[in-house]
Amino acid sequence: MEFVLLGFSDSPHLQWILFGIFFLMYLTILLCNSIIILITKIDPVLQTPMYFFLSNFSFLEVCYVTVTMPRTLLDLCTQKGSISLFDCAAQMCFIIILGGMECLLLTVMAYDHYVAVCNPLHYALVMNHKVCTQLVAATWISVIPAAIGQTYQIFALHFCGSNRINHFICDIPPIRRLACHETFVNEIAVYVATVVFIMVPFLLIIVSYGKIISSILKLSSAKGRAKSFSTCSSYLIIVVLFYGTVSITYLQATSNSSEETGKLLSLLYMILIPTLNPVIYTLRNKDITLALKKLFIKLLI
Repeated sequence: MEFVLLGFSDSPHLQWILFGIFFLMYLTILLCNSIIILITKIDPVLQTPMYFFLSNFSFLEVCYVTVTMPRTLLDLCTQKGSISLFDCAAQMCFIIILGGMECLLLTVMAYDHYVAVCNPLHYALVMNHKVCTQLVAATWISVIPAAIGQTYQIFALHFCGSNRINHFICDIPPIRRLACHETFVNEIAVYVATVVFIMVPFLLIIVSYGKIISSILKLSSAKGRAKSFSTCSSYLIIVVLFYGTVSITYLQATSNSSEETGKLLSLLYMILIPTLNPVIYTLRNKDITLALKKLFIKLLI
């Protein structure tokens, strides 16, 4: 009726150090993403599709990390790690939903950048508020049924051996290793979902940015090229980090890859990258830095 998340119990001398690091990173994620959401709502300059998607992405980041981090911090404190079957299934379902939504939303943001750079005259018409809202809603609608199906498939397996999960979260690869019968169907389902929600969006992003870079190179203004490349590079950094680690995690899910490697990759895309995302966006985006300066000036006055 329950699992035990081993987490980082193999390094008891590091428990409180890890707690301090993860706690600071979690606070950073909450604070920075909340500020981004706030300034995109109150600053008229940021009332554009690009920042509408960015605020949604920041909201997703907060939810994504909150699904796992509070429990991880609690387990580091108590050093118990026990989690009920229902709580484990719920955590896995939300991880899949929010992770899948991030993949699709990053694709939508790439399309927004593509229209802005390659078809600027029709940008306001193509990316109107109704279309932007529909695109965000579509990411929810398309991911939720797939996430529920994946979770049901995993927890419909029979677990007759150990209930110890060598991980700090309830994710598909470590839980499937505990099944006591053939998991071929589940492996195929994971591969299909990985292709649909990770690989295909990633390829669409690459195609979009290939066309964007081609258009940027045609600009006559060196200043314009520099500004466009700055915006693109910040986005591509996030894409490469996120898609790279997630793809490796789920495409190697059926191999005999090290469980410690799986935990390390999960730390990257679930904690480190969400911590870096707002920093990359704020430091490399002049509109957001200006909006932050105006907000701080108002608070000081």
